[in-house]
Amino acid sequence: MNNADLPLVISVTSGKGGVGKTNISVNLACRLAADGRRTVLLDADLGLANVDVLLGLTPANNLFHLFHEGVELSDVLMDTPYGFKILPASSGVSEMLALSPGQKLTLLEALDELEEAVDYLIVDTGAGINDNVMYFNMAAQERLVILTPEPTSLTDAYALIKVMQQNHDVNDFRVLVNMAADEKSAQDAFRRLYRACDHFLSGVGLDYAGMIPRDPGVRKAVINQKPFCVADPDGPASRAVANTAKTIQTWNVPHALDGNIKFFWKRLLFSR
Repeated sequence: MNNADLPLVISVTSGKGGVGKTNISVNLACRLAADGRRTVLLDADLGLANVDVLLGLTPANNLFHLFHEGVELSDVLMDTPYGFKILPASSGVSEMLALSPGQKLTLLEALDELEEAVDYLIVDTGAGINDNVMYFNMAAQERLVILTPEPTSLTDAYALIKVMQQNHDVNDFRVLVNMAADEKSAQDAFRRLYRACDHFLSGVGLDYAGMIPRDPGVRKAVINQKPFCVADPDGPASRAVANTAKTIQTWNVPHALDGNIKFFWKRLLFSR
C-alpha cells in the first residue's frame, strides 16, 4: 500500500484515441481490486464516456446528474461484478465537454468523501489536449501515458507531454506501451518518445511502466463486454496487466505538491 495510507490517484491518458486507454483503465482497476486494493475508476472522458459500455453496465446516474441535477456522489458511484467501483460519465452530452471552474471544485469536494474508503482512484481521461484532459491530469498524482508503437501515437503523446509541461508545469510521467508486438518493440517506442522529450523538453522525466502485448483475446473480451483479465486470465495481455498492477502498488503518493489542485489535496497537504 502507498505511504501513510493515502489514496493514490492515477490518470490514464493519451495524446490520441484508439490506443486502448479505457480498456487498460478497466483492467488495471480489475487487477488492483483482485489484489485486495479498494479501487474506484472515474470515467473522465465526460462527453464520450464508455467505461460502463466496456463493462456491460447500465448506470442509473452519472456525473451529469451530479453536476446538473444535484444527486449525491453515492448515487453515482456504482459497484461492478469485479470488485471495484465506477463513477460513470455521460456520452453525447455537450454540456459535459468543458467543465466550469465551479464544476471542477464540485467534483473535487464530492470525491473527498471517498478518501477513507479508497486505495486507488484510476482516472480514465479523454484523449488529446482539451481543457478537461488537462484538468484531470493536473489533479492526479501520477500520470500514466498510454503509447502504442505507431508514429501517430508517439507524436500525439509528445504533444500531450509538451502542453502539460509548458502550460501547467507538470514534468513527471509514466509510460505504458500498449499493443506491442514484443518487449523489444515496446522498448523501442518508449525510447523514441524519451529521446524526443529529452531533446526538446528540458526537465521532463519519463519512466517506463511496462508493456501490454497485442492479443486477440482483448478484442473478444471487448465484444463480450468483459475485462480481458477476467475473460482470458491466462492470456498474454492479462498476464502483462497483472504485472503492471503489481508495479503500480510499489508507487508511493508523492510528497511534493506541484502547485496544481489535486484530488484529496486537503489530506495530502496535512499529511506532509
